[in-house]
Amino acid sequence: MDVTPRVSLVIPGRNCSGTLGDCLDAVVRILEQPGSALGEILFVDDGSTDGTSAVAAGFPVRVLHGSGQGAGAARNIGWRAAAHELVWFVDADCVARPDALDRLLPHLDDPAVAAVSGSYDNARPGSLLARAIHEEIQVRHARMASDVDFLATFDVLYRRSVLEALDGFDERYRKGQDAELSFRAREAGLLLRFDRSSRVAHFHEDRLGAYLRTQRQQGYWRVFLHLEHRGHAGGDSYSRLSDHVQPPLAMLAAAAVLLAPISAWPLVGLNAALLALQAPVALGIGKAAGWGVAVAFVALGFVRAYARGAGLSAGTLAYLGSRPERR
Repeated sequence: MDVTPRVSLVIPGRNCSGTLGDCLDAVVRILEQPGSALGEILFVDDGSTDGTSAVAAGFPVRVLHGSGQGAGAARNIGWRAAAHELVWFVDADCVARPDALDRLLPHLDDPAVAAVSGSYDNARPGSLLARAIHEEIQVRHARMASDVDFLATFDVLYRRSVLEALDGFDERYRKGQDAELSFRAREAGLLLRFDRSSRVAHFHEDRLGAYLRTQRQQGYWRVFLHLEHRGHAGGDSYSRLSDHVQPPLAMLAAAAVLLAPISAWPLVGLNAALLALQAPVALGIGKAAGWGVAVAFVALGFVRAYARGAGLSAGTLAYLGSRPERR
């Protein structure tokens, strides 16, 4: 039986020619399924300078253009141009399973639910770094309930009316726009859902330097996120207090280097604490994916704490210096 299309898909992307073809091929297959609820695909090219536009031109998608203002701004361009009542967001480095949208849709049969998101597969299983990143996410997703206070935008379905009421994504945020929108939705009394059965394969980062640069940016924007939305610094549906204390702990360890000529114990103790904080997730990874991946995660989590800490320090100075009003 045919279903009247009621979903618009928005994919933001910038310089994503390496993954966009796989992404679009998967969602076009969903679009072409008999009776699909997906009615259109909008790709928002956020000022790409590589071959992204040529890749997009090879698929039956509507291409919109941003000016390089970031993923939040690109998503706003997309959903505001959408024709349907529901808006599905998928990232340009993700490949949706054929049933990814179908797994999300039943949750929005409940009029009280504003949005629902899914989980990941790993599109780079041959990379140890990608495996460590992926298996950490799987451990965290496994412990998330169905009702949550945080939704990521790599695979999320929103009501268009909710996006309109909340004025979409806060375009100041270059990272963490998804969490920021989630927090505003919850502050407005809206319900958010999580369903692990809806999955997209993500091209997790396989270059350590690029991954750590992104984590530094995450640390920077987390300052704004937690100071503008109080009450989440102790954890949310995805993270816990033990995660949030790691960046400042890393910065204390960095400062303790100055004390090393007098006593090395503060430096040793702080770094030992950082390593110990990786243990809960590492144990879950070890049981699910093997202890070699778990050891790699411990090393990754330790170094990542310093990257996020550097961003946290820079973000704190920026916030104190500007304290920008919303929009």
